[in-house]
Amino acid sequence: MAVFVLFLFLFAVTQAAAQEGILRVTAMDSMLSAQEFCVLFNPAWMPLPRSLDNATTYPLQNLTSTTLCNSTDVPPEGIKDKLVVVMRGDCTFVRKARIAVKNHAKALVIASTDTLIPPSGNQSDYEELKIPVALISYDDVLSMKKVLGNQISATLYSPPIPSVDYSILIIFTIAVGTVALGGYWSGREEHESESSSLSASGAKPQGRSKSDESSAILTPVTVLFFVAVCFVMIVLLYFFYRWLVYVVIAIFSVAAAVSLYNCLAELLRRVPCCKCSFSCINRRIEVRVLLLGMFCVAVSAVWVVFRNKDRWVWALHDCLGVAFCLNFMKTLKMPHFKSCVILLVLLLIYDVFFVFITPYFTPNHESIMVEVATGSGASSSEKTTESNLMEFAVARVTHNENLPVVIRVPRLVPSVATLCGLPFSVLGFGDIIVPGLLVAYCRRFDVQTRSGGIYFILCTLAYAVGMVLTFVVLIVMKMAQPALLYLVPCTLITCTLTAVARKQLKMFWAGSGYEVLDGSRAPLLQDDESSRNSERRD
Repeated sequence: MAVFVLFLFLFAVTQAAAQEGILRVTAMDSMLSAQEFCVLFNPAWMPLPRSLDNATTYPLQNLTSTTLCNSTDVPPEGIKDKLVVVMRGDCTFVRKARIAVKNHAKALVIASTDTLIPPSGNQSDYEELKIPVALISYDDVLSMKKVLGNQISATLYSPPIPSVDYSILIIFTIAVGTVALGGYWSGREEHESESSSLSASGAKPQGRSKSDESSAILTPVTVLFFVAVCFVMIVLLYFFYRWLVYVVIAIFSVAAAVSLYNCLAELLRRVPCCKCSFSCINRRIEVRVLLLGMFCVAVSAVWVVFRNKDRWVWALHDCLGVAFCLNFMKTLKMPHFKSCVILLVLLLIYDVFFVFITPYFTPNHESIMVEVATGSGASSSEKTTESNLMEFAVARVTHNENLPVVIRVPRLVPSVATLCGLPFSVLGFGDIIVPGLLVAYCRRFDVQTRSGGIYFILCTLAYAVGMVLTFVVLIVMKMAQPALLYLVPCTLITCTLTAVARKQLKMFWAGSGYEVLDGSRAPLLQDDESSRNSERRD
């Protein structure tokens, strides 16, 4: 409870120094309403006022015909006491600011035709910037000139933006709910399979069940292969993002349609009515099943067509993402706790390596994981160094296409952020699926050993605690975090302690019904019971 109180407290009090600001412009010679445009700035250079009431309005002088890289770019009438707008050009921001300060300008706004990113530089250069310096899109400059004319007054300010908002609670609910539902579904299928076998034979089923025969079992060797594929894939995406992203989109669209069908078909199967069918190639096909398949394909097709409409398609994407995660957890099964430990530990190392270690090797000192997640890569960014100031000569190309492997929820933030594009809180599918496979194993183990759901409940709660811990660290550190760094220890330690407390660690580690020994069809649980009976006779 204390952790959740801390979480809510951070929601209430934490605010971040924004890198987004607002340029508010009004026409001096008309009664037209003011317009606001997004600007980016570096708060370490020269912070902007936090509110419009504390900001000062200056006449805006449009000098986008120059770059202000030389003193000769200053017009004869001067720029004293004005907010000056110039083009990006080839020189550094510091050079432009020096010229602006020398000529008594009050603020400098730099128009760019490239994608906007917050400017960065060395600490020693901050003191030279005596005026606010911000970046604006050149299209916005053209728009304000077309609507308001040449006689414009302007104000720069940046209202504080909370570091977090209640969208994280939605992300938390989706993640924990998906993990719990996926684990329950996997266990229910196990229970139904055992019940059908018992009713058919009157004895406990031997070996793998029918549900396992239609599922993929992750053995330790398969786990190693799976992690190796993940490693190679993320490296390829880093170097060839602009091409491979379409491959990922195509794969996801097909997988999402299949996953949505499997999830809805499970519900449809329990509806007793509307079962009319017809014959086709010696098979009976239910009309409702056919319509369901067409519906799922249509939903996936709508997502493909409108996938870049961030204002609304995120909800559809999240529904498909949840269906994908649920189907993955139901289809891919862990045979024993040993495989779970190998998978989770290796992916933990993988996650930490690509978030924290790769910045030491990449040219731009960004983590490969963050670069791929944000749609960037080695081929999409160029940098240059002039004097002591490092800036982007060509801003990172922000692809319209993003990898569809995250749950996204729009952040509930003030208008400053929405002016600069709709911001999202995100959580990767892997942070749901990987611990979810362990939760699903716990649920099936509960069914097989008649444990009353204790492993499933405690593992799900451990996952929820790990998610809260992830968000708290994210808020405090204000930098990207590998969620598995917190989810893996919480879930693995909880499961281990539960098995130790119930004196079932050996059984939990080896699995109770998926793998067989020496070609025998008898499950490990029966082998373990036989060995104990033999010891008693001795």
